[in-house]
Formats: sequence, structure tokens, C-alpha cells
Amino acid sequence: QVQLVESGGGLVQAGGSLRLSCATSGRTVSAYAKGWFRQAPGKEREFVAAISRSGISTHYADYVKGRFTISRDSAKNSVYLQMTSLKPEDTAVYYCAAGPPPPWPKDVAMAYWGKGTLVTVSS
Repeated sequence: QVQLVESGGGLVQAGGSLRLSCATSGRTVSAYAKGWFRQAPGKEREFVAAISRSGISTHYADYVKGRFTISRDSAKNSVYLQMTSLKPEDTAVYYCAAGPPPPWPKDVAMAYWGKGTLVTVSS
């Protein structure tokens, strides 16, 4: 049974930084690429960043490029999202997910989802 558990969300001022973590478990979890999505209140869930199964390639949404960095630690079975220069519009629930090799289309069917962690950026 694959499980993804996010942590690290919280309240931060605009311009600040946060690092989200996603602890993964399950025999087959290493077979999947990993990524982060987010959903703001009243909006659809959107892609944020992805990292390939090998960790060699990364992909970012234009609205976070240059500010967010996705990484992984295979020894710890964890994926991270370092967020800097945060803006109020980054406020959302952030979800970790496992799925097919990126890049992902908008309607990508991810295999597994975490329950999310809330990030609130105050102005």
C-alpha cells in the first residue's frame, strides 16, 4: 500500500520561505515519479512541480519557476518542495502525488495522492 504524507505547511509572511516534505512508503512507491500540486480556495487543483523517478529531471509550472525547487532523498523515501519568495497567491493546500513520468498533461491521472498540507502566505 503506497502512502504519501505531507508536512511542513504553515503561516508565513510574503517574501518568506517554507520547505514542504512528503514521506513516502510502500513497496512500489519508488517506481513512480513524484510531484506537488496545489489547490487554492475556490480554485481547481493545479500542477506545481515534478521530479522524475531517477531524480535527474525536474519540471515546474511557470508561476513557481525560479522560486520553488523540488528535490528528493531516496534514502529517506522523501520528496521536498523548497519554496522561496512566497506570495499571497501561493496560499493553497499543497498535495504530494505519485504518477507517470513527467512532464504531465493538465489532466494527468496520478496514481497516489497525499492528504495535503496548508500553506498560508500573509501580505
